[in-house]
Amino acid sequence: MPRLRQVRRDETTDELTLRMYDQLFGPGRDPVDEPGTATGTPGDWWTVFALSPDIFRHCVQGFGIYRDPARRLDPQLRELAQTRCGWVRASQFVFSQHCKSCRTVGVPEEKIAAIPSWSTATLYEPAERAVLAYTDALVGDLRRHLDDVEILELTYITCLYEMHATMSKALRTEFDDRDEAIVEVPGEAASLAVGYDGRAPER
Repeated sequence: MPRLRQVRRDETTDELTLRMYDQLFGPGRDPVDEPGTATGTPGDWWTVFALSPDIFRHCVQGFGIYRDPARRLDPQLRELAQTRCGWVRASQFVFSQHCKSCRTVGVPEEKIAAIPSWSTATLYEPAERAVLAYTDALVGDLRRHLDDVEILELTYITCLYEMHATMSKALRTEFDDRDEAIVEVPGEAASLAVGYDGRAPER
């Protein structure tokens, strides 16, 4: 379950929220009582963000901006960046969803599979490698491959999805509703009590 309360259909009068509920979950369906979207996600990202209609609207508008055909940035470069964002931020939700989005814009399967280890892969074109490197550090020399407008779009979209990945993990929505992977492994406390010379201290 996500960390924050979810908004049921009958708890909101916001037109955009209700329209998105209908579009994603089916007309009239309550996504809290009957979760699940066509892409296989629970859908609780939407029901949690509906707590604030203004933020919800801003996010939906952001999705519209990056998918707008007027964008100069190649959709394949965009999706490689968004998918890598999910991997870097350890958001299974963002990574999984954008692996699917990569396919819809024609990214080959072998390139999708190599995103986690892109820096050692040999199958990416120079522009793709530059975009993936830029995504990792949000610095780099893209000017040989992209113009100023494309770099602005890439930076905005990448930062937008860094936010989504971070928030999805923090709020435990969708596929990020999972236990922390990095935890202390049980062991003998005495095993740490070793002197600087490598010998256990006297008891």
